[in-house]
Amino acid sequence: MDPHVAATVIDFTKSAKLIGAGLAAMGMIGAGVGLGVLFGSYLQAAIRNPAGASSQQTMLFLGMALTETMGLFAFVVSLIILFGS
Repeated sequence: MDPHVAATVIDFTKSAKLIGAGLAAMGMIGAGVGLGVLFGSYLQAAIRNPAGASSQQTMLFLGMALTETMGLFAFVVSLIILFGS
């Protein structure tokens, strides 16, 4: 096999991995936007009704945890694409 062809195949595989990992990492953008919307909405609701803010705090933390989990999942998938076989 011609060495130039083999190098092209290896470079194509590596570049495809990098592109795939970058696309998978874009899921972290959604987590950042989701957290901003979540806390912004909670702050607006707490300002409008301070008495009800404490009852919604557990849902705030649950939503924060689930949103952050999706960001971490996207990060792990991108690492698997980069360093997996």
